[in-house]
Amino acid sequence: MACGQFFFTGILSWSHFDVQGRDIPQEEECNQLVKLSSTVQVIVGCAAALGGAALGFPPPPPRVPASVPRRGQQAVASNARGGAVPAGKSGLAPWVPVVGLEIHAQISSNSKLFSGSQVQFSAPPNSVVSFFDASLPGTLPVLNRRCVEAAVMTGLALNCSINKKSLFDRKHYFYADLPAGYQITQQRVPIAVNGSLSYSLCIDNKMSQMVTKTVRIKQIQLEQDSGKSLHDDTRSQTLVDLNRAGVGLMEVVMEPDMCCGEEAAAAVRELQLILQTLGSSQAVMAEGQLRVDANVSVHHPGEPYGVRTEVKNINSMRFLAKAVDYEIQRQIEELENGGTILNETRAFDSKLGCTVPMRDKEGKQDYRFMPEPNLPPLILYDAKSLPANMNHQQVVNIDWIHERLPDLPSVKRAKLVEQYGILPEHSFTLLSEDGLTEFFENVIKQTQMKPKKVIGWILKDLLSYLKQHSLTVKESPVSPFLLADLLNLLEKKQISSTAAKQVLTELWKGEGKTPLEIVKEKKLELIQDQKELEQICQAVIDGQENEVMAIKAGNRKVLNKLIGLVQRETQGRANPVLVKQLLEKKLSE
Repeated sequence: MACGQFFFTGILSWSHFDVQGRDIPQEEECNQLVKLSSTVQVIVGCAAALGGAALGFPPPPPRVPASVPRRGQQAVASNARGGAVPAGKSGLAPWVPVVGLEIHAQISSNSKLFSGSQVQFSAPPNSVVSFFDASLPGTLPVLNRRCVEAAVMTGLALNCSINKKSLFDRKHYFYADLPAGYQITQQRVPIAVNGSLSYSLCIDNKMSQMVTKTVRIKQIQLEQDSGKSLHDDTRSQTLVDLNRAGVGLMEVVMEPDMCCGEEAAAAVRELQLILQTLGSSQAVMAEGQLRVDANVSVHHPGEPYGVRTEVKNINSMRFLAKAVDYEIQRQIEELENGGTILNETRAFDSKLGCTVPMRDKEGKQDYRFMPEPNLPPLILYDAKSLPANMNHQQVVNIDWIHERLPDLPSVKRAKLVEQYGILPEHSFTLLSEDGLTEFFENVIKQTQMKPKKVIGWILKDLLSYLKQHSLTVKESPVSPFLLADLLNLLEKKQISSTAAKQVLTELWKGEGKTPLEIVKEKKLELIQDQKELEQICQAVIDGQENEVMAIKAGNRKVLNKLIGLVQRETQGRANPVLVKQLLEKKLSE
């Protein structure tokens, strides 16, 4: 076999390839998948002699930097209240960290950006690949309207100006999982520009002390995703899965307005909530639907920005904060020791808790941007510019989309605080968990308990149980109806709060019993007979002579111990308020 010839397969299976060479219509082509009748391994003629280089793949990057911290060690560069890091051993002015982000959000769409192939997470390798996705000759891109609308919606939610005319470009670079050798993106004129995102973060990790900050949005551009390269170190092979190739992305470029990992994570979290609220992206980081590149540099106040490094493909809020803070501290230490910062791309090693070099960017890569010849300019309209004789089904109307924007997270939080009188920090928690706001509001509709009390049961009891068992709100065995029913029993003073927690524990088992049935079965009703309660209180007083003497000497705190003893005698079936009154009455006699 000659050098450079190779066969696709291994885990690569292709589908419905027309070996007869028939002329297939564009519509049919977009929905067909490329397959070969059998699977073979990805082999190059000279692979035996050249290894991975025969495929054109670069050698694996070094994994360990010169200085690697012990596992669990991390450096914190700054906090929410300030952007400057104190001077190090050089004694110079404080360092100012600068952080900018590039965020790739996968658009929530049934099909890809320029083809009719399905978008399906965890589909079998190469099972959702059209001729265009595989870059077969003669195939042309067809723009997905849904992706355009999602980008416009996102731009409006982020206070951007929407360009009524945007352009597509080709960005050339070689990756084995980029069949065409270029990516279709929007380099010159993106779909949205000049926006802003407001986000909140805690001061010193205190939810009661929050500050609101704003980061500028430089642009939002539409572009297609690449495939995946799967590295098999055991067999020294790299296999290619093109399922993701061509999936629509929105790249959100944030200006360098942040100064630490905490701010970066808070901004991305707010963006994630906005995308999920709009429905423009599911933004599940664990599935690669939201990927973050962080650009980090440091400089002294009054000086130009320092040389920046880029930390690529961060897929977790926690890792983002750690990666940014580590990189800030690494650069400061390097400069303090007389070194220089390289303009390079790095990756975050979550196991070691540090960033490691991938490739340098000193020699600027020439992407050879050029206009995409197969796509005309993308023209959008508003109410004023829309021609009267234009078919509304064939255009994207900016004003129509703007009118249908849902309430954004910031508006929802303000409404929750105003309507239910809960604390602002509680509104953040409600919106941070998918489906928790709806759960809370459904409980409120069915219970007589005040919202301020209900929120405690939601956040302390319900949410802690769900997290302990790694369940989502939708997977909760306790429905809003059951929790409301339980809280009604508590509000009517039919059970004590201690008994209510016991009932809730039984409800978690999901045996189909109602709270009232559990109360009767476990005999958890409050003791209604006051005479019986008085006898129990007297028995406790008679058995605690030292405590009684302390109370009569003025130590009222000891009374709580007597209340607890009464509750133990009654197995939590006594009303603590009534118990306190009876004890105080008997002790004053």
